Amino acid sequence: MFHKEGQKIIIITFFIVVAAVLAAHYYVNLEWARFSLQVAALIFLIAILQFFRNPKRRVTRSFDEILAPVDGKVVVIEEVDEPEYFKEKRKQVSIFMSPTNVHVTRYPASGTVTYSKYHPGKYLVAWHPKSSTENERTTVILHTPKFGEIGYRQIAGAMARRIVNYAEEGEQVTQGEDAGFIKFGSRVDLLLPLDCDITVKLNQKVVGAHTCIATVRPLDD
Repeated sequence: MFHKEGQKIIIITFFIVVAAVLAAHYYVNLEWARFSLQVAALIFLIAILQFFRNPKRRVTRSFDEILAPVDGKVVVIEEVDEPEYFKEKRKQVSIFMSPTNVHVTRYPASGTVTYSKYHPGKYLVAWHPKSSTENERTTVILHTPKFGEIGYRQIAGAMARRIVNYAEEGEQVTQGEDAGFIKFGSRVDLLLPLDCDITVKLNQKVVGAHTCIATVRPLDD
């Protein structure tokens, strides 16, 4: 199954690839060159299809857990001063997505959208320390029953040129459902309260809507 954000690109790519294959068949005389061009066109089509794939995920929803919003690798776990909305320290967990990862953004928790804002910006590589504050990005805040307010930030990378964000202020959202899409390599930051327990490690690979990122700290701690 493919994400709706890729439908137009997939259709255009399909017709371009068909045209390239037919052109190579009729106009390229050298067999090895004709074959190479046709294979390259088909590989390009497969790459576009795999980028926009949207696998169905069976979500075990829990108010006590924050789930990974995207597929990728954990590249940052640290306390940060969050100046845009919280204006206080937060635990930040950042997940980097390579072009081969599924790029669907999913809601990490169920709750109410209290803030959703787009920021134009630069296109630094997604793992750059300043990408969280200087790159093109969207910031979304959810009010959840157990964690209070949490945030996540979609960040464009050096290749990404369009962030799609579905979150609207006042909307009730459900953990694991589609929250948006980032086209090509990118990153998502989670902004969590200091009193939660992080359950992932640096360089760990995570799966959107499956991997638990944080849990509620027991009351006796």
